[in-house]
Amino acid sequence: MDVTIIPNKLQGTVTPPSSKSVGHRALIAAALSGGFSTISNLGDSKDIQATRRCLSNLSTWIEDLTPDKVRVHGIGNSLVQAGPFPILDCGESGSTLRFLIPVALLVQGEAQFTGRGRLMERPLTPYEALFQEKGISWSLENGVLTIDSGRGYDRLALDPGEYCLPGNVSSQFITGLLFVLPLLDGDSDLVLTSPLESRGYVDLTLDVLRTFGIRVEERADAFHVPGNQHYESRDFTVEADWSQAAFWYAANFAGGQVDIQGLNMDSKQGDKVIALQYWQLAKPGEAELDVSQCPDLVPPLAAMAAVRAGTTHLTHAARLRMKESDRLSTVAAALRTMGAQVEEGADSLTIHGRERLPGGGTVDCCNDHRIAMMAAVSAAFAQEPVKLLGAECVRKSYPEFWDHFIQLGGEAHGLVLR
Repeated sequence: MDVTIIPNKLQGTVTPPSSKSVGHRALIAAALSGGFSTISNLGDSKDIQATRRCLSNLSTWIEDLTPDKVRVHGIGNSLVQAGPFPILDCGESGSTLRFLIPVALLVQGEAQFTGRGRLMERPLTPYEALFQEKGISWSLENGVLTIDSGRGYDRLALDPGEYCLPGNVSSQFITGLLFVLPLLDGDSDLVLTSPLESRGYVDLTLDVLRTFGIRVEERADAFHVPGNQHYESRDFTVEADWSQAAFWYAANFAGGQVDIQGLNMDSKQGDKVIALQYWQLAKPGEAELDVSQCPDLVPPLAAMAAVRAGTTHLTHAARLRMKESDRLSTVAAALRTMGAQVEEGADSLTIHGRERLPGGGTVDCCNDHRIAMMAAVSAAFAQEPVKLLGAECVRKSYPEFWDHFIQLGGEAHGLVLR
């Protein structure tokens, strides 16, 4: 779907969608419990659909109660199951793939995963090295990952003990292990071999684990996980998503009047830092933001930087090159198309702000939901219309984005609403 954005001020009230980061975690914790859990305010993004689909193939029963409420019948203590097993299709969701690799090993002893877009090209080396060390076979061929403990169905695929992972590749590997280590028949230590980035996402995991009755002890550069624990079923409500709210913060920065409602100011979501960063960028002059703990905020931050009084440096962002697109490159290309002055470094962006972007031109969204949302919000305040190619990719994380954009006064020609 190609959409032409006609500049028009965004104003009104919006409630961002539920957090898919929280939603993934709540679904998996509920699936590992032994009873019925009700999850409310669960979004229907493609990423959440991928986690639901894979959990269903792992023998979890998920029943739709309303459009945003499900009942999850967890598999509980019935962890080791007999095959044959279907291939787990993770779509384009990195969270689904990295969270469920350890879970599938525990539940089935073996599994096959596939995905779409760039998913199977994104880094999996930390798991590969760790699991091969633990005697688990690992093969990635023709876009299909095959893992096998070789233990059959009479014992768990993983033993308690020490698990070492780097902290600076993706926090998703850490979360995946934190889901399964409590279920092993002894204590384990998850040791970080490099500084932890995206710490907020691990905090989010620990918060959900606590809610579902799981204890994890934090130590220096490690997590101690007591074994023989059991997930408890819960009624759980997913809070609104700060990473999606960030695009409406960017709209306000450019001159909009959007009242963003429904956010939890005490959230464990690391991306709530956007509220502080907004005011940091509002001050004129040179600004530098280290985005190692909040990489998903780079597109809305870059949109703000493009129209601020001063030069902005977004640093420690190398991991963005392995997202749905090479997001450092695609952010820079999209903003340059609209007239921004952007310099791309190996792990950084330097953006020289101007009062208003000229607009015009055509932005390729590169099948990246965050590029499409950044471009739409920036184009709404530009001087000339901007065409977006592949604008439907927002469905990956924010299916309601275009509905909300129109409700706030945005003008988009060629738009096909859901």
